[in-house]
This record gives sequence, structure tokens and C-alpha cells, in this order.
Amino acid sequence: MSSHLLRISLFATVAFAFAQPLAHAEDTLGLDVGKALQQAQSALAGHNYTKAMAAVDQADAVKGKTEYDAYTITQMRAAVATQAGDVAAASAAYDKLIASPRTPKATKQQMLMSEGTMAYTAKNYPQAIKAIERYQHEVGSNPTMDTLLAQSYYLQKDYANAIRVLKSQIDAEVKAKKAPAESQLQMLAASATALKDSTTSTHAYVMLATYYPKKEYWDLLLHELIVNAKIPPALQLDVYRIRLAAGNVTQTRDFMDMTEIAVQAGLPQLGLDLMNQGYAANVLGQGAEAPRQARLKAMVEKAAADKKAALAADEAAATKAKTGDDLLTVGYNTVLYGDADKGLGLMQQAISKGVNDPNLAKLHYGLAQMQAGKKADAIATLKTVDGDNGTHDIAQLWVLKLSPAPVAAKK
Repeated sequence: MSSHLLRISLFATVAFAFAQPLAHAEDTLGLDVGKALQQAQSALAGHNYTKAMAAVDQADAVKGKTEYDAYTITQMRAAVATQAGDVAAASAAYDKLIASPRTPKATKQQMLMSEGTMAYTAKNYPQAIKAIERYQHEVGSNPTMDTLLAQSYYLQKDYANAIRVLKSQIDAEVKAKKAPAESQLQMLAASATALKDSTTSTHAYVMLATYYPKKEYWDLLLHELIVNAKIPPALQLDVYRIRLAAGNVTQTRDFMDMTEIAVQAGLPQLGLDLMNQGYAANVLGQGAEAPRQARLKAMVEKAAADKKAALAADEAAATKAKTGDDLLTVGYNTVLYGDADKGLGLMQQAISKGVNDPNLAKLHYGLAQMQAGKKADAIATLKTVDGDNGTHDIAQLWVLKLSPAPVAAKK
């Protein structure tokens, strides 16, 4: 076999890994190098990788090799090491080929990709991370490589870096109006859960419920709220309300509990409205507990009537208070009793005056807007709610609940 024919067959063998380099007029293999590489090719075709690599080493040991001899030997070494799964040897060979001016730019990019995917397949995640980050630096973003990078961090339990990489990828996809992959969001949630980062895990589940609206994601979302140790007692009623809106409240004790919390918060009409939902769902008013529930309802009805009668006096007293917290409650009650415009105005005054928890106030203002039938305004308000004590999470769930499903571009 002539050296020219050998060169052609060699490239046929390694075509899976890289394209044929640019040839020069003087590009011919030395006789001894050609014979050794022919043996390597035959052994590689028979999947005898040990014999194939030995033949490559034999070719490499030939004295007086030309630059082209060395380049072709490195190609065959890369091919043998790749098929043998020898990540270290293959990566070293790829690096030499990438550094060579003989290798076209597109082929170098393919080799960089091969280094990363090969290391990942071999479960050599540190090497995969190094190779993929080099690819990203020299070539740019690639969906497959981006995913492998996040998975490499995740699989070696470097959850902090997995979150960093995933957030960057997901933010870019959302900005481009593309739906993040469900697996990406699941990995983000799992990484955050492993680090006990409730803010990030809730955010991940919000996005899962947004783009992949399944009951299981809503259940996980609500579970995150229930077990979140940062949520103060002042938000327990709000947790119950979003659970109720999502169909997650089905127990008698939950309806009784949220009713009592609403009354204690100075919102008896809200408590009565919640209790009536329990009766409408046939959760309350059934069985041996029905008389006790009826007594509680009668008490709440009286409290609601008394509060309505005292609204004017409450407003006068709240207006004189140093902070707007009492006025916020008066405004909320005013909305609940049917005077939405006045009530919302009072709540705005309260927030402007200054309240103990501005984010909680905005959350309740958004819910009052929802109560008044101003859904678009409610969504806009709820989107402004911040805080790391649960107010932001609850507000985002209401935004998700009130908003139409996003129409994302196909990936």
C-alpha cells in the first residue's frame, strides 16, 4: 500500500473525530511510519486497542520523522485512545492537534467538543469540566456542552457551581423566550435542595410549574413553603391561602385553622369567606364535627358584622397612628366589605406612611386588588414583592396562579 493510500485510509478511520487536514504537496508519510500506522489501523479495525497503540508508539519511535509524520501519528493516537476510552491519552493527542496550524478551525472546535464529551462519558467529571469550559471560552455557548457542564458539576456533588451554571443557562433561555428544559429545572431544584437553599429551590419549582404545569410541581412548591423555616407566623395565613387556591387544602382542620388566624389578624370577613369555601367544598359541615364548625361560623359572622360596623372608627384611629399597619388592615377590610376603590386607596396611604414589613404589605395589597377583580393590577403589584422570609415566594406563586401560561418559543 502506498503512503498516499495509507493517508486516505487513515482519515477514513478517524473521520468520526476530526476532518481531514489541509494537505501540502510534500505531505507523504515515511516508509517506516506508514507501515507502523497501517498495522495500527488494522488493529484498531479489529478493536485490539493495545496492539493498535503499540503500533502507534512504534511509528512515533521512528527517527527523523517529518512534521507531517508526527501530525498523522498524533491523529492515529487520538483515534485509538478515543475508541479505547483512554481519556488522558486522547485529550493529550487532541491538544496537540488543536495546537497545530494544520488543523482547520472547525475541526479544532469539534476536537474540543470531543474532549469534553469523552471525559463526561468516562465519568471523569473534573476533566470534563476543564474541557467544556475551555470549549466555551474558545468557541462559545453550545446547548449540549452547556448541559454537560451543569451535569458534570452536579454529578460530582458540586451543587453551588451547578446552580451557578444552570441559572446562567436558564436566564439566557428565558430572555430569548425559550422554555428551559425540564431536566435543567429539575437539576436546579435538586441542587438547591441539597444545599438547603429554599429560595432557589422554590424559584426552580415556580419555573417548573410555569413551563411544565403538573400537579406534582405545585405540590412540591407548596411543600417548600410549608417546610420553609424562614416563614414567620404572620405569613401562615398567606401560605394557607395560596394552598387553597391551588387545591392543596382538603382537611377540616386546615379550614378551621385559617379561619381562626384570619379573625385573630383582624380580618373576620376574610375568615368567613374562607370558611364558606370549606362549606362549599363539603369539607366543613359534615360528620361529628359539624356542630363545632357551625358554632365557629356563627362567631365569625358576628365578628365580621361587628368589624364592618366599626370601620369608620377604626379608620379614624388608624389615621392617627404613627405607622400605617393598622390603616393597612382597615383598607383590606374595606375592600372585603365591597368598597374596593376606597379600601385600595387606604392601603396605598398605609404603605406610603410606612409599615413594619413593606413586602408583606405589598403582598396583601396585591391580594386585595385580586379580591377587587383587578387581576392585571394584582399581578403587577405581586411582581414587586421581595423579601427572603417567604413573601417573595408566595407572591410569585400568586403571579403564577393568576397569569396565563407562558407561550415559549420552541427550543
